[in-house]
Amino acid sequence: MSETHDEDAAPVPGEAQPGGPEPAERLHRLQRRLAEFAAARGWQPYHTPKNLAVALSVEAAELVEIFQWLTPEQSAKVMEKPESAHRVADEVADVLAYLLQFCEVLGVDVLDALAAKIERNELRFPVADTPTPNRHSSE
Repeated sequence: MSETHDEDAAPVPGEAQPGGPEPAERLHRLQRRLAEFAAARGWQPYHTPKNLAVALSVEAAELVEIFQWLTPEQSAKVMEKPESAHRVADEVADVLAYLLQFCEVLGVDVLDALAAKIERNELRFPVADTPTPNRHSSE
């Protein structure tokens, strides 16, 4: 896009943005920008749930590819190198962009969906349970 959107500029991680929009509002603005970007280019016919899910999967795979052959120790330090940090940030942005577009098309409020999922997981995995090393939330 040729327009500048200072209100959507990257914030400093962990730092509040004085006078800036709330995170939920900022997310909504970015989601609208993505929809407007696609509309301006006539891409809506291609932004079906199936196509967006596939694109999301491809972008997630590109993120995985960065870490594919790294040791756990190397993967923990990936953001220390500017080149790999830039690649990770780009792929994270791609994954989020396709996820937001997918949610837009299907009418899913991503923040409500995440909050509901966290609540279900808190009930499913109460703190009183002693975690076992081989048990994960995907089980």
